[in-house]
Amino acid sequence: VLPFVGFALAAMYLFVLGGLPEQPPLIKLFVCIVVAYAGFYAPVLYVNNRATKRKQSIQMAWPDALDLMLICVESGMSVEAAFRKVADEIGAQSVALAEEFILTNAELSYLQERKQAYENLASRTGLESVKSVSQALVQAERYGTPVAHALRVLAGESRDMRMNAAEKKAAALPPKLTVPMILFFLPVLFAIILGPAGIQVSQRGIFGDQPTSSSQ
Repeated sequence: VLPFVGFALAAMYLFVLGGLPEQPPLIKLFVCIVVAYAGFYAPVLYVNNRATKRKQSIQMAWPDALDLMLICVESGMSVEAAFRKVADEIGAQSVALAEEFILTNAELSYLQERKQAYENLASRTGLESVKSVSQALVQAERYGTPVAHALRVLAGESRDMRMNAAEKKAAALPPKLTVPMILFFLPVLFAIILGPAGIQVSQRGIFGDQPTSSSQ
């Protein structure tokens, strides 16, 4: 719909209202096509950008959420109560993750198989760390193994992954800063260092001689 609306508005502006009067009709038609093309891809770019930011928000808050869930489970809470408590606490750090916990808690209540709720959580987030926790919860409920031990191991792995990601991002900064330093810092530095010398050379001449005025 948006491409057609953009094409119609551009055509109305260019052909009816007389926009760009100095341009030939072929150029105006090309502008209309470009506007329609932009209208087609703009929503896709917006949605992809929002999805990426949402995924990053969940990924950054996930280790802290696992620590909170581990505390809740070790204190004797059920998985549903742990999801509710963590959703209340983690909302200030990541609204998206809190929403996922609330939705998963609701699915645990009305879905016939609890396994499906955990798999849906992993599918919606698209993170390997969330998938690992979902599989651990499924296996714990299937075989009756302790959930706390699995959460403790996975929480440590998630913290290590977040630390490695931060170190990798920090290690990538020097190459990225090279071009801005060359373009913006070094010219100013050269101007400060060589500026006075250039002024003296222009005033005294190359060989240090004072410029003389020509006699009439």
